[in-house]
Amino acid sequence: MPDAHFAEPRLARIYDDVEGDRSDLDAYVGMVQEFGSETVLDVGCGTGALAVRLALAGVQVIGLDPAAASIAVAQEKPGAERVQWIVGDARSIPPAEVDLVTMTGNVAQVFLSDGEWDDALGASYSALVPGGRLVFEVRDPAKEAWLEWTQERSHRLLDLPKVGPVETWVELTAVELPMVSFDTHFVFGSDSRTLTSSSTLRFRNRDEVVRALERAGFAIDGVRDAPDRPGRELVFVALRP
Repeated sequence: MPDAHFAEPRLARIYDDVEGDRSDLDAYVGMVQEFGSETVLDVGCGTGALAVRLALAGVQVIGLDPAAASIAVAQEKPGAERVQWIVGDARSIPPAEVDLVTMTGNVAQVFLSDGEWDDALGASYSALVPGGRLVFEVRDPAKEAWLEWTQERSHRLLDLPKVGPVETWVELTAVELPMVSFDTHFVFGSDSRTLTSSSTLRFRNRDEVVRALERAGFAIDGVRDAPDRPGRELVFVALRP
């Protein structure tokens, strides 16, 4: 079940405005060009920011996400008609022959159990052509990103187009490593309604990720620094031999 942040229609519609600058996607666009990828499967595509960007550049894209509300937002964007949209989880990855599978943001951390993670990696492997790659990022648990997930450090008051004022903040609810749970709160000034999205992420260290990739049959093609959060996140590039 996807978090309310993505599945609740009112929250899905403000997601892009709340997130703001998506320069974090530049690295993925760069890798599409670097690897010469002509077909891309974007797992956990959300509101389609990367999928439509690639499609408008001439890439053949499949966007997959379990949150129908987020896919609905994606389908309204320019270039959306060029993307094949699928509502479903990693088990819904279709038989495909793509050059690149992407998981942007914290998508790789939403697979909480080893079984879920192995299934997602196995399905990604099956969707790739030989020589294709899987790329994704994870937060380095040693950097303890969750220490910043407090109301004091995360509070924002936004004035959003067509919506008006929205107050939002993050509240850490549990740290039971490797699991970290938190709530994201949204208060809409137009009607004072409050919506809360509860999330849990699993923090895996570099060695754990490498072992899981190798278990799925991947070869490690590189581990890079995330350009938008240098020193805090790792970008894995895995090759289907």
